[in-house]
Amino acid sequence: MSSVGFDVSRETLDKLARFQNLVERWTPRINLVAPKTVPEIWTRHIVDSAQLCELASVPTHWVDIGSGGGFPGIVVAVILAEKSPDAQVTMIESDKRKCVFLKSALRELEVKATVLNDRVERQKALDATVLSARALAPLSTLLAFADGNLAKGGEALFMKGENWKSEVYVAQEEWSFDLEVVQSNTNPDAAVLKITNLKRKQ
Repeated sequence: MSSVGFDVSRETLDKLARFQNLVERWTPRINLVAPKTVPEIWTRHIVDSAQLCELASVPTHWVDIGSGGGFPGIVVAVILAEKSPDAQVTMIESDKRKCVFLKSALRELEVKATVLNDRVERQKALDATVLSARALAPLSTLLAFADGNLAKGGEALFMKGENWKSEVYVAQEEWSFDLEVVQSNTNPDAAVLKITNLKRKQ
């Protein structure tokens, strides 16, 4: 269904539409997305998250950190169930109420993924072939999370707003990495930072 911004089957599209409805129903209770963005959930959150699946190499273990309301974690899990059904998806979220939502959404959508109610700082050796985050922390902090959790040859996909260039500049003081910058499909000022060969500078 390329007309919706990404290519998925009708079944997957229906699941994403159901997920949109779940977010709309739960947001008044636990603030999954900013209330003013509720009318734009499809474009601002779902299509925005879905673009990561087009950028990732074939994943075997996709880890989404700070999954919040399921962006991009749930969207990725739904799409990978069709595109890469053998891939494992893990979502890490410190807010217990949001974890309840994530697990409920997975159950209702009949999609398999693991939800960990924990802080990513306490995670090590997750062996992620793809590590993603959206609106979670400055790039330097995200790279510290990625260090030790990315598998050898793994890649990080971090969704960043208009200040991404300054964040890259600061991060390069402490970290060495290869960077591919992809303009966001939904916001011309935003970007997805695809990071590989991450190493802390001595």
